[in-house]
Amino acid sequence: MPHESISVFDIFKIGVGPSSSHTLGPWRAAQRFLQTLESNGRLFDVTAVRVLLYGSLAKTGKGHGTDIAVQLGLSGDDPVTFDVHEIQPKMRDIAEMKKLVLHGKHEIDFDPAEDIDFLMTESLPFHPNALTFLASFSNGESIAETFYSVGGGFVTKEGEKAAGGAAVELPFPIDKADDLLHWCRKTGLSISEVVMENENSWRPESETRAGTLRIWQVMRECIYRGCHTQGILPGGLNVKRRAADLNKKLLAGRTYHDYDSWIDAIRAGGNDFKYTLDWVSCFALAVNEENASFGRVVTAPTNGAAGVIPAVLQYFMAFCDGHDNDDKVMSFMLTAAEIGSIFKKGATISAAMGGCQAEIGVSSAMAAAGLTEAMGGSQRQSMMASEIAMEHHLGLTCDPIAGLVQIPCIERNTMGAIKAITASQLALQSTPDFARVSLDGVIRTMWDTARDMSFKYKETAEGGLAVHIPISLSEC
Repeated sequence: MPHESISVFDIFKIGVGPSSSHTLGPWRAAQRFLQTLESNGRLFDVTAVRVLLYGSLAKTGKGHGTDIAVQLGLSGDDPVTFDVHEIQPKMRDIAEMKKLVLHGKHEIDFDPAEDIDFLMTESLPFHPNALTFLASFSNGESIAETFYSVGGGFVTKEGEKAAGGAAVELPFPIDKADDLLHWCRKTGLSISEVVMENENSWRPESETRAGTLRIWQVMRECIYRGCHTQGILPGGLNVKRRAADLNKKLLAGRTYHDYDSWIDAIRAGGNDFKYTLDWVSCFALAVNEENASFGRVVTAPTNGAAGVIPAVLQYFMAFCDGHDNDDKVMSFMLTAAEIGSIFKKGATISAAMGGCQAEIGVSSAMAAAGLTEAMGGSQRQSMMASEIAMEHHLGLTCDPIAGLVQIPCIERNTMGAIKAITASQLALQSTPDFARVSLDGVIRTMWDTARDMSFKYKETAEGGLAVHIPISLSEC
C-alpha cells in the first residue's frame, strides 16, 4: 500500500462546529464541487443544484448541521474565516428567498427543503458519510460528483485514492508506531523533532511553527470564549451550558481582564487534585459547548472530540509550568498530530466507521502522547501513554441523542481529557520495557473492534443512549 503523507495541518484544522465529518467535511466537499464547475467554465451555466445525503450524513445530518454546511460551501464561504454569527441569518435568507448564490457569483433557485435530500435508507459501500452533488445546466446537460467525508474533515472524491494533503516524499515515512520508534532510535530525535523534519518537506520550519501556534491560539480563544458564554445549546434538547458557571465558581471572585490574566487567576487558586480536575473538565466543556453552538473550533482530530487536546494542553500550561512556553506547545502539538496520523492510517478517526473510540479515544491517545513529551518523557513513554489512553476507550460507541453533538458527546470530552492525563502519568512512572501491549497492537485492536461493532453505534442515533433517553429529557 502506498505511503500516505499527512501533515500536522491535515490533523488540526480550523473550522466550524458541530462535526468535522458531518459539517466541515461536507462544507469542503461543496467547495470542491464549485472548483469543478469553475475549472470547466460552467459555473454561470448552472440552473439548479441538488444535494443527496447518504448513510450517517442522512441519519444525523440535521443535528450535525450537514444541510447548513453544504449551503455555506456552495455559497463559496470558507469555514476558517466565515463569521459564525452570520450562519443563522444566512440560512434564513436562503430558505425565505429560495435563492442561493453559487460561489458568491451566480444566483440560482434553491429551496433547502426540496433540494437537499436526506436518504435515510440508502448508504454507499465505500464509507457511511457520503454525499452527491447534482448540477443541471442551461443546455439540458447535468453532472454529478460524489464525495466521502471520512473523518476529521478529510474528504475523498469518488475514485480518489487518498484523503490527506498533497503527496510529498518525507525523510521519515511513518505508517505505524514502530516506524516512528525506528526513526527516533536511528536519529536520536524526539517524536516532535522527527515530525518537524517531515513538515519541512511541505514548508519552511518558521511557517510550521507559526501555523501550529496559530492553531493553539484558536484553541485557547475557544476555551476562553466557552468559559464566558452562558445560555442553552441549540437543537431542541435544551441542554444548559455549564462551563461559564463552573468558571465563575472556581475563580471565587478573583479578577482578570483578558486570557493571560485569567490564567494567572486560575493558577492563583492552587493545584490541589479536586481544583485541577474541575478546571480540566471546565476547559473541555467550554470547547465542546462552543462546538455544539456552531462556534469556531479546531478538529483535534475531529470536532466531536475537539475539547480533549485543548483541555489537556491548557492543563499543562496552567498547572505544569508550561505557561508562555511556545517550544513546549510545539512539542505537544507535533507529537499529538503524529499519533493522530498513525491512528488514521491504521484504523479510523471517523465515528461513522468506528464509533466514539475513533474520536474521543484517538484524541485522548493523542493528548496523552503530547503531554508526555511536553513533560519530558521519552519517545517510548509517549507511545506507551498513547496506548494506555486508547486501551481504555476500546469499544466506545457513538450514540448521540437526537443526532446532536451534545449528549453524551460534550461530557465525553472531559472523560477523554482526564484519561489522557492519567495515561501520561502512568507512562511517566513506568518503564516501557515491561509493557505488554504496543501502540500498534492497540490500533489493530481498535480497528477490529470498529469492524465488529454494530452499525447502530456508529453515529446513526439508532442505538444506545439515542434510543433509551426520551428526547424531552435534558441535562439541565
